[in-house]
Amino acid sequence: MKCVILAAGEGKRMHPLTFTRPKVMIPIANKPILEWNLINAIDAGIKEFIFIVSYKSEMVRNYFKNGKNWNVKIEYISQGEPLGTAHAIGTAEKFVDNFLVLSGDTIFGKQDIKKIVEKENSMGLYKIQNAEEYGIVKIKGNKIVKIFEKMQDPFSNDINAGIYHFNKKIFNYIKKTKKSLRGEYEITDSINMMAEDGAFEGIFLKEWRDVVYPWHLLDANEEILKKIDNKTEQTVEKNITIKGKVIVGKNTTIKSGSYLEGPVVIGDNCKIGPNCYIRPYTSIGNNCHIGNACEVKNSIILDNSNIPHQNYVGDSIIGQNCNLGAGSKVANLRLDKKNIWVIQNGNKINTRRRKLGIITGDNVQTGINSMINVGAILGDNCFIGPGAVVNGEIMPKSKIL
Repeated sequence: MKCVILAAGEGKRMHPLTFTRPKVMIPIANKPILEWNLINAIDAGIKEFIFIVSYKSEMVRNYFKNGKNWNVKIEYISQGEPLGTAHAIGTAEKFVDNFLVLSGDTIFGKQDIKKIVEKENSMGLYKIQNAEEYGIVKIKGNKIVKIFEKMQDPFSNDINAGIYHFNKKIFNYIKKTKKSLRGEYEITDSINMMAEDGAFEGIFLKEWRDVVYPWHLLDANEEILKKIDNKTEQTVEKNITIKGKVIVGKNTTIKSGSYLEGPVVIGDNCKIGPNCYIRPYTSIGNNCHIGNACEVKNSIILDNSNIPHQNYVGDSIIGQNCNLGAGSKVANLRLDKKNIWVIQNGNKINTRRRKLGIITGDNVQTGINSMINVGAILGDNCFIGPGAVVNGEIMPKSKIL
């Protein structure tokens, strides 16, 4: 059986991280979202994959190539203009018969993938709070009656989880599918027609993690890090403390006085310390420097970024090639302890989190003693001057002096 993974979208609700990469290539626990799906699908017994790509597709192709590093076969189909999920799946018609479909930006457990594989003409369901962000599924027994897209007042918490098992018949319904109000060809409309003509089954999943907004990456990162096993290939100086599960990559040096409290993952060729504190649920990419008197907590630091001198970073996501000047501090908790709201793409959004620091794009630099307030979003290539105070959404290539 082949597995089609939908990996074509930009993910505008993931700005600023997706200004420079497709959503599926954002790392969680130092692996792209798409790689976690690939690994879990392989563990479920699948060996042949088709990636549907479009936005910045070269990043996906260059990373995964033909799948040899995972002992599987990966082929690519370019969707071209992204016209919706039904359009994306329809591009694979000539290459599949009985096949699985995964949304590449949602992480599925291997046991749940196995359950969907075993049942032809089925889809995954999941119960969730705040279901208005998703397609609501009306079911009778285990049969799909109808899928309703993004209801403001949903009648149920049963949502479409974004994993499907189709046979060739689905393509007949895709060809009949009309554009939705969003101007896209939706696979949910195709499934609704198929369900009217015959049985289409819903299967509830046990493991499911969607990442819609950047702060959802922190939840997914925590879940994955809880499952990691210790693996250390680093150079360790004297007088350091490592507690809990910690993965440290090749050619990484942990300097004297450092305190690492897992679960934590650190990539290759990093310099950690001296005298720094890495707290739980932190992922640090390759070629990073966390330096003297720095504290990093529950954060994702992408490759080639530096937090080198007397910095605090908590509940944050730092893009690639960023550098925080000495004494730069990140606030992650409101004084009134209420939920943090952010401004993203000009829209005010309740993150439903009490703690959230900053989210930066790539190539962001801060000057010494800069202060960045809770929920600030900094676009790529921003420059924050010495002593500056930053709030809200900062557009790419801005200078705050």
